[in-house]
Amino acid sequence: MSTEEDGLSDFDERLLQGLFARVWRHLDDSKDSTSKVTQAKTTEEMKNQLDLAVTRQGVDVEMILNDIDTYLSESVNTSHPHFMNPLWGGTNIPAFAGEILAALTNTSMYTFEIAPIATIIENEMITTMSKLVGFDAGEGIFTTGGSNGNLMGLLCARDRKFPAAQQEGLQGKQLIAFVSEDAHYSMAMAANVIGIGMNNLISIQTDEHGRMIPELLEESIAAEKRAGNLPFCVVATAGTTVRGAIDPLNELAEICQSEYLWLHVDAAWGGATLLSPKTRHLLSGIEKADSVCWDPHKMMGMPLICSVFLAKDMGTLNKLSTHTNNAHYLLLDENKNNDLGRKSLQCGRRVDALKLWLAWRAKGDSGWANLIERYFSLANTLASKVEEQPLLQLVVEPSLTNVCIRYSGNNIREETQDEVTKKIRAQLISTGRFMISLSTIQNRPVIRAVIANPRVNEQVIEELVSQIALVGSSIVYSR
Repeated sequence: MSTEEDGLSDFDERLLQGLFARVWRHLDDSKDSTSKVTQAKTTEEMKNQLDLAVTRQGVDVEMILNDIDTYLSESVNTSHPHFMNPLWGGTNIPAFAGEILAALTNTSMYTFEIAPIATIIENEMITTMSKLVGFDAGEGIFTTGGSNGNLMGLLCARDRKFPAAQQEGLQGKQLIAFVSEDAHYSMAMAANVIGIGMNNLISIQTDEHGRMIPELLEESIAAEKRAGNLPFCVVATAGTTVRGAIDPLNELAEICQSEYLWLHVDAAWGGATLLSPKTRHLLSGIEKADSVCWDPHKMMGMPLICSVFLAKDMGTLNKLSTHTNNAHYLLLDENKNNDLGRKSLQCGRRVDALKLWLAWRAKGDSGWANLIERYFSLANTLASKVEEQPLLQLVVEPSLTNVCIRYSGNNIREETQDEVTKKIRAQLISTGRFMISLSTIQNRPVIRAVIANPRVNEQVIEELVSQIALVGSSIVYSR
């Protein structure tokens, strides 16, 4: 058992030696494409494998190392070449080093005094990303994820419309925000949290590519104003979760300027396209937004969590966070201009900027550009392979690196196509062969593969397309 002694005990030394040996082995084993992505065991099966109970006296180091072995063996291998389920994957080693250092130094980002060099690093990363967005005089903060960033966007919009809202509340005002019908569910969470009500989050229909239709937005704004309600914000999505669609940012910005509405862009997924000269045009108009959220833990491959919220105008976040004025026991006047806690909805906050900074130092701007361009190339290859396979359908032309696939079969009904599509995904997961996600487009199921894992290559893509078609055919013929 471990004791709280000065220096490292024998227990601690043996644990660290065993741990880092396992880290090395896990990273090496992750590249093996013949292994399973997931063991796909039931809750009961896993409970039977691991003694979950904590004990009165504690256990020895060998038992702890056995627990770690079990945890690693039963975890989904998110660095596996066949892991294409969420909008992230893989392991960036410099960023991993940043995670270790952040835990080792165990500080928090609320004051410069307790996190001096971390504050400087975070400010550097915010400045770098702000310039990429086009916010040359902007500011920002690292957050707990895109959901938190979207919440902050709505709060900034609310406060510009009603500056007294922080102190007085909404006082019965019927505030209305507008989102794409394919917007992330965190927008409903944000509407709930800030108190405008989820029914006052109006979903605007999308076109056949999944993009918000500007004309319908204009009509909806006019209708809400006629009803006596108070529109205050439009949320555009730069990379929807399923299709990867990018809303028409220039057109939406023009509407917002005309109607004096805050424009927040959820670029949690698509923000990384700004890293390459060949793809940044996809987000044309983002510089006209008032705020943006961007998740480096997605396409940029940072360990979770690594997310930023960016505001166009300096001073926006201080206005948003006036609640920090009462923290006299923490935020002192002498560091007023340096304490990042004055810009955040959080008090305790991890040093998430460190991993991004180390990764950026290692990769450089050109390295990011090459990575993003490679992902787009692989996504286009996957889309082409699907189109070449007569038993499969490419459901939508990719906007980013999301590729949506349906089993179309040979002269089978839509109902059968949908049933088989769902079963294909379930079988690939249960065998541990591939991890891809299941979603819907226009109320029909699709298999969604996302290229955001550096270990995905053309051979993996060939195998994925082959497996989807093969498994689908075996399901059809076994009916």
